[in-house]
Amino acid sequence: MDKKRIVKDYELLPEETIERVKVEYPYGFEENLITFINREGKKVSALPFETEEIYYLIRMTILEARQIIEDDEDYDDDGTLRSDFSTDDEFDEEENSDDDNTY
Repeated sequence: MDKKRIVKDYELLPEETIERVKVEYPYGFEENLITFINREGKKVSALPFETEEIYYLIRMTILEARQIIEDDEDYDDDGTLRSDFSTDDEFDEEENSDDDNTY
């Protein structure tokens, strides 16, 4: 079965997914951004993230990636996920919502 592919803005992700993204990228997002051409033919940068059922491209620029980490209290001053960051052991797969963009 092919995974659903979704392009979505970071701030529109469910909180559980954001927590999983933080665990996947404990040293920040900037160095992991990729670029792709969207349906309108525009170059877009995004952070790839995969769950069991969905492959996400989380839209963000390098500046946005830096700002997200800087503003997030779960990351320390060096941009590293704090050692006391904890998540729920069980992550529920979120359902597709109207603001998702498949690609």
